[in-house]
Amino acid sequence: MATVTQLQPLLRIEGVSKVYPRPESGGSFTVLDDINLSVYPGEIVALLGRSGSGKSTLLRSIAGLSKPSKGTVYSNGVAVTGPNADVAMVFQGFALLPWLTVNENVEIGLESKRLPQKEVKKRSMDALRLVGLEGFEKAYPRELSGGMQQRVGFARAFVVQPRVLMLDEPFSALDVLTAENLRGEIADLWEEGNFPAKSVVLVTHNIEEAIMLADRVVIMSSNPGRIRGEIRVTLNRPRERNSNAFRSMADHIYTIMTKPDTKITPVLQESSSLLDVTPLPHARPGAISGLLELVEEYGGPEDVAVISDRLRIEADDLLPILDAAVLLGFALVRDGDVTLTETGRTFADAEVETARNIFRDQALKFAPMVTTMHEVLLASRGKPIHEDFFLDLLDEHYSDEEARNQFETALNWGRYAGLFDFDSDEKLLLLPEE
Repeated sequence: MATVTQLQPLLRIEGVSKVYPRPESGGSFTVLDDINLSVYPGEIVALLGRSGSGKSTLLRSIAGLSKPSKGTVYSNGVAVTGPNADVAMVFQGFALLPWLTVNENVEIGLESKRLPQKEVKKRSMDALRLVGLEGFEKAYPRELSGGMQQRVGFARAFVVQPRVLMLDEPFSALDVLTAENLRGEIADLWEEGNFPAKSVVLVTHNIEEAIMLADRVVIMSSNPGRIRGEIRVTLNRPRERNSNAFRSMADHIYTIMTKPDTKITPVLQESSSLLDVTPLPHARPGAISGLLELVEEYGGPEDVAVISDRLRIEADDLLPILDAAVLLGFALVRDGDVTLTETGRTFADAEVETARNIFRDQALKFAPMVTTMHEVLLASRGKPIHEDFFLDLLDEHYSDEEARNQFETALNWGRYAGLFDFDSDEKLLLLPEE
């Protein structure tokens, strides 16, 4: 059985506790107690809890702004002992410097990186464009609405291109309509693959906000803050607040939050199946890579018919490969011409291991079947799962032949991405070994 490198978490919190002394009484106050949590590439994790659950304290520990009394925070595999350069934070208050312009407030995040001024300007403009503030570069905070000021806060975090973006109740200081609009725009950036961070940790006390944005909702108890459990959110994006599945999950989490003895269990989501069965185009990663390399070699855009001729394959065989490249965010097709996205060009030019990492990130974002297969394995805590488990779920939606084809496509993508491995003798799907 082949072995590949296991997907590494971007953040790993091991046994973290935070205790503050009470000098007046000689005692102490425990804010966090034995927190264990990992955050993986391509996911949004929401920390949901009441006041006193230590959500913001945990975020500050991850950022390296507060040293745990016990335990360790690892970022990209390295213990955090000071300010964490892998993360950026957006605060509840806008935290802008009033004497600086919008552009200067954004650029201040890059001061420690000592980049060329041209690069600083480019990054700043790109970040402002992402949050819809192009044209407001020279404005001062006092000239902006609350929503626009928080957009500056997001741009300031985006500009450093963090591995993990941490959001500390970033919408709670805004009016309801402004918060809803900004929340929707952030969700759109994530869903379109334009988000300038690999993962997000969101602190919130808003149940609907957590369900709307997150892939996992981690529920915390109060005084002291402990993790009670988590709920995986596999509702299709964009999420519909009024759908039965959304309301069912919101009601379930509300019950958990108001009744501490309630057992945390999965709830009915978009499908009666545990597996997101959105179909995958039947194309192997090697074929996708070959297509992208060809288009990159000839400079693109390339006509589909010309590509078919150059690869000497029929159009019917080419189209699934092309569909897969589009699904994964590597290519665009307009009027019969194929153009590579920036991610597609990077993937086509990358060395083998870098290409695998790029493929993994895109599969986690855009291939729900691969993502949920990986999540089921993570939830199994290292126990292998027989292929029949997944095939039985797929059989509810596809013919026997197509269920097998879908499974094998997802398996090929996931193995190439290093998300899981497969024991072909025992027919077992499992997390890859170190």
